[in-house]
Amino acid sequence: MSENRGAAVRFESVQKSYDGETLVVKNLNLDIARGEFLTMLGPSGSGKTTCLMMLAGFEPATHGEIFLNDRPINNVPPHKRGIGMVFQNYALFPHMTVAENLAFPLQVRGMDKAEQEKKVKRALEMVELGSFGARRPAQLSGGQQQRVAVARALVFDPELVLMDEPLGALDKQLREQMQYEIKHIHENLGVTIVYVTHDQTEALTMSDRVAVFNDGVIQQLSAPDVLYEEPQNSFVAQFIGENNKLTGEVTEVNGKECRVRLPDGTELVADAVNISGVGGKTTISLRPERIEVIPTDQHQNQVEGLVEELIYLGDHIRVRMKVAGNDEFIVKVRNRGERWDLKKGQMHKIGWAAKDCKALDAVA
Repeated sequence: MSENRGAAVRFESVQKSYDGETLVVKNLNLDIARGEFLTMLGPSGSGKTTCLMMLAGFEPATHGEIFLNDRPINNVPPHKRGIGMVFQNYALFPHMTVAENLAFPLQVRGMDKAEQEKKVKRALEMVELGSFGARRPAQLSGGQQQRVAVARALVFDPELVLMDEPLGALDKQLREQMQYEIKHIHENLGVTIVYVTHDQTEALTMSDRVAVFNDGVIQQLSAPDVLYEEPQNSFVAQFIGENNKLTGEVTEVNGKECRVRLPDGTELVADAVNISGVGGKTTISLRPERIEVIPTDQHQNQVEGLVEELIYLGDHIRVRMKVAGNDEFIVKVRNRGERWDLKKGQMHKIGWAAKDCKALDAVA
């Protein structure tokens, strides 16, 4: 990400309440760079869609100011913001052909017929639907309709495109295909995209940065790899990817590492990411793929685990174990084509490095 592009969108101390009492967005300060693909990710009710609706102009901000290219837009009506929108339900006009659907935003802007045709043709080719202009939406598959919706959002060359759960209605395979297509369109055009989803795989796949929302607050704003590898609190660690959670008490802090005692007396060495100090409670986050079933003494952390369940998933075996009183402890073991000798009911030693074991915020 280049830092010299300037902010395409800026939220300054933005709050939103629907009832005058409860804030669904709490004091949001966020800069989105020109040409950036930023995803707002979070569970239902976290405030992400409300932020998108305020940016689009469909909801007023209760407090604070939203800027588009350094221009305040709180009082600018939606149709004058020059923003492209893609919704989950496509919102195509059923009585119009695909070409007419795409031409509509251009007609509204008073563009002449020849220019309309040129832009419609280019937009259809961009989403690989060049020969579909005469069809009506009902004659298209769900994936094709969604491509038309994307093309319509881009046809008038907006500087900003907002996408609200646009792939939610598609099946898994088509959804994954569309993720890559939208990502490639973004890379080719350099348009700024703000994308809302509750699907963390989608966010990690497509985004330059991801803003993880919970309870109206951005919990972490980072590149996808940083979000996954270096969660700043236990909510982010749990929400992004699969994660083993162990709780304990910090007994020692040594530079960037700390020692944590679990309720059963097990002691672990962890990366001290976000702790309150010796004597404080902490949540340990540990990714299942970072754990090894080990016959030797090669890891800082080694514990015994009881194998509760084995699930063969092709590229890896998912092992559910009982570890330190937690019987939902997951280990992902890569399938290297060797004979598999773990069995249900066996005790096995497992281990992992301290750097892969993140001590996060205090827990009640």
